[in-house]
Amino acid sequence: MKPNSQTAAGYLPDERPAFIKLLLYAVQQVIVMFPATVTVALITGFQVSTTIFASGLATICFILITGQKIPMYYGSSFAYLTAISSMVAAEGTAEQIASFEATGILPTELISYAQFGIILSGLVSIAAGLLVRFFGHRAVERILPASITGPVAMIIGLTLAGNALSDAAPAAAEGVTGSSWVWVISLITLLSTILFSRYLKGVLGQLPLLLGALTGCLAAGLLFLIGGPDMNLFREMPAAALEASTWKLGDGSLFALPAFSLPKVSWAAVAAIMPIAIATIPESTAHIYQLDIYINELSRQKNGKHYPMASLLDRNLIGDGICDMISAFIGGPAGTNYGENISTMAITKIFSVPVLIAAGIIAMIVSMFTPLIKIIYGIPLAVIGGLEIYLFGAIAAQGMAIMIDKKVDMFSSKNIAVIASVMVIGIGGNYAFGGNIPFFGLNVPCIAGAAIFGIILNALLSIGEKKQAEQEPEETAK
Repeated sequence: MKPNSQTAAGYLPDERPAFIKLLLYAVQQVIVMFPATVTVALITGFQVSTTIFASGLATICFILITGQKIPMYYGSSFAYLTAISSMVAAEGTAEQIASFEATGILPTELISYAQFGIILSGLVSIAAGLLVRFFGHRAVERILPASITGPVAMIIGLTLAGNALSDAAPAAAEGVTGSSWVWVISLITLLSTILFSRYLKGVLGQLPLLLGALTGCLAAGLLFLIGGPDMNLFREMPAAALEASTWKLGDGSLFALPAFSLPKVSWAAVAAIMPIAIATIPESTAHIYQLDIYINELSRQKNGKHYPMASLLDRNLIGDGICDMISAFIGGPAGTNYGENISTMAITKIFSVPVLIAAGIIAMIVSMFTPLIKIIYGIPLAVIGGLEIYLFGAIAAQGMAIMIDKKVDMFSSKNIAVIASVMVIGIGGNYAFGGNIPFFGLNVPCIAGAAIFGIILNALLSIGEKKQAEQEPEETAK
């Protein structure tokens, strides 16, 4: 089939939309990254405004580090939640822990300790990237074949399914938040987003998540208008969020810089946090393969140009590690490039690098203006949950796409054993142990445990396999 630039809608990495479109697409990317990025901050106790600023700064740095060739958004990683909790338990005093429980924000000293651990954890991704650079991406593919990266991508999405439904309708909540009306708002958000992505064309067809979020907020506003204060799903920003600001304009009600902090040496934080970086390598590898599939599919429809995304794996991993260091240095949590944003690009076919740069800038601006932070805090949790159902499911679906695209042999006993083990350990660990598998006194995050076990099992089952007579030439990034 010949490329048809007249009918194929979307933007490739080196294409730039018109200014207004670019802003709309960028805002959509910011909204998409917000639920998970801010949720990590809220759970771990990191400052929300600092976390948002760090995600924007790291995104811009990532794009520059990778030569403006990889359109990815950097956000907070769920893989580190338990590690941060373990560090707080080990390093925090009773007074500091009590303060965290009362305000929901970690004391600055504990954040500084975590920063040190996160900075050193970035070395793990950098080392993996250098391994790819010097020995080729096929060396990593032997360690991390599609039979591992595909299932890892799937369990990342599926283990977050509980978070999506909990946000869509938190059963333990009181009042309207715990009523069936919450389901109405989350389902309106979900279904409108799906319908927008399926039936809208042109510019509007490329903004389904933004339009879905607005539709959900309008529905929540209508519910509030009809039912009064008892039916209010909108939220308020906690007062403690402004207290640690680096600098405020007046009382900070309009403008307040995020609460930046510097790292402090803590080897306990390194021991708790650094090993978790191993789990982000298969995740980051899966993401670059996802991009390769979707970008080149769009390119085939438009101009036939090949974008060697998979061959940029080394830059991706090195950039990921450096961005962990950048985020942590100013007080942000550890992160990774985001599957949610890749899902958004896959749905909308907007892979433009300039859009991701604009999204990073917008995130940094949003983090400084208190009214904008209040608006973000105000989005009903049911609306966020409705978006998450779609996005987290799309992450899992992309895991299947990796295996299909790489033609994983599902009749191979080795592949079946690896896929089955990764899926059950990853998902089962979430159900049986709340996401952390107890193992000889350690609490191993289920995604990290599944990925590590899959790597080891695949290596053992590969012993004695007949080597290919001819190896395909290595692709090198220019």
